[in-house]
Amino acid sequence: MSRNPSQADLDCIEVQLGRTPRDVHAISYRCPCGNPAVVETPPRLGNGEPFPTFYYATCPRLTAAISTLETTGLMGEMNERLATDPVLAGEYAAAHDDYIAARSALRIEVPEVENISAGGMPDRVKCLHSLVAHSLSAGEGVNPLGDEALAKLPEWWKSNPCE
Repeated sequence: MSRNPSQADLDCIEVQLGRTPRDVHAISYRCPCGNPAVVETPPRLGNGEPFPTFYYATCPRLTAAISTLETTGLMGEMNERLATDPVLAGEYAAAHDDYIAARSALRIEVPEVENISAGGMPDRVKCLHSLVAHSLSAGEGVNPLGDEALAKLPEWWKSNPCE
């Protein structure tokens, strides 16, 4: 399946977001229903605005499930573990490096976001949406905290399947 967004993908993302999607570079993860769920966005938008969030979750069921998870105190627990577990901190720093490398592969220089990833990486957790989007896109074993959050999510596509 092509990672390049088709017009049908862009139309779907517009419905998901409730607005016209901006500068979608690729579909980096598809929901089990087949619809786009995470997109890649270049670090500079077409209007010139810097945009560090390379992996952006678009599926409303996925983002709602992540929002619910964010209310549980999980991010605070993760931050405490990052401060005391050097192995976890090292793996999380490597996830940050992976995120930067994937975005840098587009070869678009944006000094304003240089070495800035998303979700609080590499030192803290501030957005599970970014971490889960990274895990879904990069695959298991790349972002330990994104993987952990993803494992805690319900199967968002099953209880209310996408149309």
